[in-house]
Amino acid sequence: MIETLLPVLSFTMAAALSPGGATTLATASGAQFGFRRSVPFILGISIGMLTLAAAGALGLANLIQTFPTIELVTKLIGTTYLLWLAVKIAMAPPPPTAQTSPLEQDTNSDSKPIPFVGAFGLLWLNPKGWAVTIGAAASFSAITQDPTELAMILGGAFAFSGMLSMALWCSLGFSLSLLLTSDWQWRTVNVTLGVLLIASVIPMWL
Repeated sequence: MIETLLPVLSFTMAAALSPGGATTLATASGAQFGFRRSVPFILGISIGMLTLAAAGALGLANLIQTFPTIELVTKLIGTTYLLWLAVKIAMAPPPPTAQTSPLEQDTNSDSKPIPFVGAFGLLWLNPKGWAVTIGAAASFSAITQDPTELAMILGGAFAFSGMLSMALWCSLGFSLSLLLTSDWQWRTVNVTLGVLLIASVIPMWL
C-alpha cells in the first residue's frame, strides 16, 4: 500500500504546491485577511480538488471528448472569474490597522475573503485543474481496476495535498503582511499578486 500511495502523493503534492492561480489567491487571502478568515477558501480548494480528482478517475476525460464545448465554456467562465479576482486584488486597499477591532473590520470593510463556494467553483472552472486530475487518473490507472477505488485514492491524495499547499501559501501571505508597514508597500504587493494571477490565466489558452 505504501509503495502505491507514495508516487500518488508525490504527484499530487508537486501539482498542488506549484505556483498558480489557487496558490496566488491563497497568498493574497492570507495577507489581506489572515489565516483564520481564509479557512473557508482553503477548504473550498481542497474539496474542489477532491471532487475534481474523483471525477477524473470516474471518466471526466470521456465526457470532455464527447462534449468538447464543455471545455471551451469552462475556460471562458474560469478566465473571466480569475481576471475579475485579479483586478479586485490589485485594487484592494490596505487592510484595517491592527488597532481596529475584528468587529469594526468586518463592519467597515466591503472586502471579504473568497467563500467556500467561490473557492470550490474556482477548481471546477480551471481547465488546468482538469488536465492535472485527468492526467493523474491516466497515470495511476494501473494501481487498481476499480474506478471507484481509484477515485477514492486520488481524491484523498489531492484533498490532502491541496489543504497542505493552501495552508502553506496562506501562511506565507500572512507572514508577508507582518512585514508591510506602509500603504505603498501594501499596494505594491496587491498589484504584484494581481499581475501574477493574470499570468496564471495565460497557460489555459496555450
